[in-house]
Amino acid sequence: MPDKSALLRPHGDLRVSYGHPLPFGASHIRGGVNFSVFSAHATSCVLVLFARGEEEPFVEVPLPEEYRMGDVWAVSVHGLDSQDIEYGFRFGGPCAPQDGQRFDPSRILLDPYAREIAGDGTWNGPRLRKMPFRGRVSADSFDWGHSRPLRRDESEMVIYEMHVRSFTAHESSRSKSPGTMAAMIDKIPYLKALGVNCVELMPIFEFDEHENPRTNPLTGEPLCNYWGYSTLGFFSPKAGFASRSVHGSQVVELKALIRALHEADIEVILDVVFNHTGEGGEGGPTYSFRGIDNSTYYMLDEQGRYKNYSGCGNTVNCNHPVVRGFVIECLRYWASEFHVDGFRFDLASILGRDRAGEPLANPPLLEALAYDPVLAECDLIAEAWDAGGLYQVGNFPSYGRWMEWNGKFRDAARKFLKGDPGVVAEMVQRIMGSPDLYAEAGRKPSASVNFITCHDGFTLRDLFSYNTKHNLENGEDNQDGTDDNNSWNCGVEGETEDPGINALRRRQQKNALTLLFVSQGVPMLWMGDEYGRTQNGNNNAYCHDKPWNWFDWSCAGDEEPLSRYLRRLIAFRKAHPSLRQREFLASADTVGGGYPDISWHGVTPWNPDWSASSHTLAFMLCGHHEAACGGPGHFLYCAFNMYSEPLEFALPVLPPGRHWHRVADTALESPDDFRDSGEEVLLVEPKAVVRDRSAIILLGREPR
Repeated sequence: MPDKSALLRPHGDLRVSYGHPLPFGASHIRGGVNFSVFSAHATSCVLVLFARGEEEPFVEVPLPEEYRMGDVWAVSVHGLDSQDIEYGFRFGGPCAPQDGQRFDPSRILLDPYAREIAGDGTWNGPRLRKMPFRGRVSADSFDWGHSRPLRRDESEMVIYEMHVRSFTAHESSRSKSPGTMAAMIDKIPYLKALGVNCVELMPIFEFDEHENPRTNPLTGEPLCNYWGYSTLGFFSPKAGFASRSVHGSQVVELKALIRALHEADIEVILDVVFNHTGEGGEGGPTYSFRGIDNSTYYMLDEQGRYKNYSGCGNTVNCNHPVVRGFVIECLRYWASEFHVDGFRFDLASILGRDRAGEPLANPPLLEALAYDPVLAECDLIAEAWDAGGLYQVGNFPSYGRWMEWNGKFRDAARKFLKGDPGVVAEMVQRIMGSPDLYAEAGRKPSASVNFITCHDGFTLRDLFSYNTKHNLENGEDNQDGTDDNNSWNCGVEGETEDPGINALRRRQQKNALTLLFVSQGVPMLWMGDEYGRTQNGNNNAYCHDKPWNWFDWSCAGDEEPLSRYLRRLIAFRKAHPSLRQREFLASADTVGGGYPDISWHGVTPWNPDWSASSHTLAFMLCGHHEAACGGPGHFLYCAFNMYSEPLEFALPVLPPGRHWHRVADTALESPDDFRDSGEEVLLVEPKAVVRDRSAIILLGREPR
């Protein structure tokens, strides 16, 4: 056996020994660092060590064969200061793409388990492309105090999807460090006042914002990877989201942000991307997985080409046992070390495909995540489709745990709001929490994450300002982004000075928010929709780091009319348990008093019109049921008129002593459009006129 200390004899006090195969990645040991990395098909492995920030390594350590245990290469380096080094690996082996192997020992590869990634710590700062991405050894020390994950019941959640940089990058935020996690902490009171209790952060794992090769054809400016759906380091927070470009700041600042959100009683969900990586397709770069063990980490066809169910060039081989273990360990790390409350899985249907790409009836990864003991209280939310055509909304393998982005709610709501025929009957199901999708399998209304807009597509304002997408600035000839928007410009494409059209657009935005928040299930908002943020008709703003793609704080004041309406709408939902039930509402009288949990109506009580030609929808929630759930015991009545003319709705008769009071009317201007609690308007007649393309909320209670 060779003298192992001789491997580093020219480098002073450093010496090496057999390493520990677990944990994977770089970990602290007494007096040094242990490095462990998987590769089943490599024939050689070299650890490459750099002094921090230096272009050339100060030592390369070839690992003898005896340092390999099974398919794991591991070495302990003693006398190494973990704070002053960066590292990577070289792997040797066959370079035979047709057989799935792409080894190249000339490349220095990033450790898939790196807790930090070296590079310029400023967003969109210059990166020397001749320098590879390298790992750093994380200090892993943070004082959480008494902060713990919140674990709120899903039925109580109000989700706010957001982009960390966009939230404070605009000059109107007046942040000391705009576009960072530290700046976001200063804006937590805004989130609290809005009423949301859960933020869903778009990707915060390390990615390369420089990877987009395109330029804006209208301005000539370079475009970027702004959204971050091309992960480089699954264990590493994005350094460019930190306010300081110093070692470990991205880890500390993200933990501080999560701690501050928890102190404000706001949960944190991470948008995670395990369906593909930033290495792209056949001509893509080699950063990590491709050079470490290509045939294990990716789905390949018989000729060794990448299968592309993600639409991004490659597909992660999620149900390979090794890759499955990688995903589980990654999520455990974020749950245990960062105290996150849950995860939203991008293109999650890919996680249910086998190694050949076929859908599995019982996907091992999805089952393992559902029953993992560390993740047992984490929210798991699936985007239940992929780019390969596997659409599983309502059929995603849930194991009693998984929630879903309900794309069918989005589509039905958009069609209903713009007055499409034949959608009212489906909208009934969506308002009830989609029992047609979830009840038979024993799932609950909270399985449905309801949304009308999200990061992917039009903003709420643009949904009623544009009939078609306007993505020319993306540099893809307007071919990117969906054409299936179900949008309506209200008569003019884009911005207009016409007061009638602008009033209709404001009304439609309030209609959409009302529909979202009076529906059973979990409501989700997209950042900026509360004040009518526009992306100028771009429905795929993934590549723009520009002010029009940021949150404009000058438009988001407390009394901005749309924001005011939404704040009161959220508070109203929280005040009435009947709007956020854990079980599906019954349409028969189950609590006595002659009223069912939910009843459906038309322009005449108890006579709903769900025909193909109908544009109206009304329902009532029973006060007896609400009182049984700990609420105030009021009856709630909601009516939507998406017809082009006003309609008179006769109202259901209430129990003796109760009268209908108007809470909200989207046809009215602020502040009359939503009355504060105790200031609702008493209706003297048993009827209500609902203006064209408007909605009302009524409260049945005793007069005060």
